[in-house]
Amino acid sequence: MATTPMIPPAAAALDGGAPPPPVAAPPPPGTDMTGICFRDQLWLNTYPLDRNLVFDYFALSPFYDYSCNNEQLRLRAIHPLDISHLSKMTGTEYMLSEVLEPHLFVFRKQKRDGPEKVTPMLTYYILDGSIYQAPQLCNVFASRVGRALYHISKAFNTAASKLEKIGYVDAENESTSSEPKAAKETIDFKELKRVDHILASLQRKLPPAPPPPPFPEGYAPPTAEGEKSSDTQQAEPQGAVDPIIDQGPSKE
Repeated sequence: MATTPMIPPAAAALDGGAPPPPVAAPPPPGTDMTGICFRDQLWLNTYPLDRNLVFDYFALSPFYDYSCNNEQLRLRAIHPLDISHLSKMTGTEYMLSEVLEPHLFVFRKQKRDGPEKVTPMLTYYILDGSIYQAPQLCNVFASRVGRALYHISKAFNTAASKLEKIGYVDAENESTSSEPKAAKETIDFKELKRVDHILASLQRKLPPAPPPPPFPEGYAPPTAEGEKSSDTQQAEPQGAVDPIIDQGPSKE
C-alpha cells in the first residue's frame, strides 16, 4: 500500500539550529469545530483522493486524534482502516462509513469497547477535498427551530403593523397627499376584507357558544303580553316585586 509521509504531532529541532517558533495549537479533537474546514491543495495535487489514501489526508487535518487506534496501526505499517485489527482493540477509532469517490468520504469517530460494541461520537466528511465536522443532530434541530421562530415573529410583526394602519387617518398626510381619495378607500377596503376573512376563519375553528345559564328558582321571565299589560295599567302605585332583589325589612 502506498502511503504518504506522515507529519508528526511535534516536530523535532533542526540539527545544530534553533527550535522552530511556537505556533498556536489547534483545538483538541472532539470539541465543536463545525466553524472551520481543512484543505491541503498541495497534497491533492500530488496524490489521488481515493479510499486507500483518504485516511492519510484526513490525518493531516486538525480533526485527527493521534491517540486513536488507527494511528497505532499506521506506526506498525498496517492499513489504518483494517477492521480485522481494529475489532481486536479498544479505545477511540475512525471508520470510513460512506464513500462516493472521489467527491465524498464520511468518517465516523467512535469508541470501541469490544468486537461488536461501539459508541458513535462525532462525524466528519470530506467534500471535494475539503474536510468538515458534521454538526450534531441537536444543534441542527436548535438551528432550524430558531430560524422558524425568527420568520414567525417577523410575520406577526408585519401583520401587526398592517393591522394598525386600518382605520387610521393622519390629518397632515391626508391634506398633503396627492393620491386620490378613491385609491385610499380601495386599499382600506382590501385590508378590511382581509381582516374579515381572517376573523371568519378563526370563528369557524372556535367551538360553538355555550347556552345561557338558567334563571333562578322562582323567577318568571317577562313575556310580550305581560309588557303590554304593564304599559296599559299605569295607575297601579307599585309594580311587580322581583323575587331576586332583596327588598329588606318592611318599613312601618
